[in-house]
Amino acid sequence: MKISIKRKYRFLLAVVILLSILVVVVSNFTIEISARGKTFSDLDMASMPKNKVGLVLGTSRMLVEGGINPYYAHRIDATIALYKAGKIEFVLVSGDNGTIYYNEPTTIKKDLVEGGIPTDKIFLDYAGFRTLDSMVRAKFIFGLDSVTVISQKFHNERAIYLAEKKGLKAIGFNAEGISGKQGLKVQFREYFARVKVFIDLLLNTQPRFYGEKIEIK
Repeated sequence: MKISIKRKYRFLLAVVILLSILVVVVSNFTIEISARGKTFSDLDMASMPKNKVGLVLGTSRMLVEGGINPYYAHRIDATIALYKAGKIEFVLVSGDNGTIYYNEPTTIKKDLVEGGIPTDKIFLDYAGFRTLDSMVRAKFIFGLDSVTVISQKFHNERAIYLAEKKGLKAIGFNAEGISGKQGLKVQFREYFARVKVFIDLLLNTQPRFYGEKIEIK
């Protein structure tokens, strides 16, 4: 009897594990396929469509262990390159401003201005706590119908999928990625972030804040 129960639990555990793996694989495959042909890099910038606004997705400037976060640095470089190439007219910076000690949008704006983008061409979204929030607010708070998302490729793919599900046409400009241990860690987390996309869509999850509309001009 005990052996039978153990076998039953092992079978159920195996089924749960297999289903979980299947959900992760399908979620990632769906997002990757939906974004195919919609992300661009320096090599194909010439053929890249123009958009009025480039939306740079925030991340922390500094690593916990010290030093500049390379994901942050590459997003800054990509945004500046895109603006100077005439592929965008304005920059919308969307990031976390959860405490008085942590302010992604203001920090990013400072580095963009130092890189040559005029301050009056930069708009800040202080309530971009998640990618979902950033994309929904870009449409409903900042009134965008189309946008160029600026982040690493894996992040752009997820952002594009979310944007289009919320009625916002999006393409992505891929900032340089990261290899090695740090890159693998982030890529691993991305698998589960993509599963969360479908959970949020199923539950119709809304941004933490909406607020008054802001016109980018």
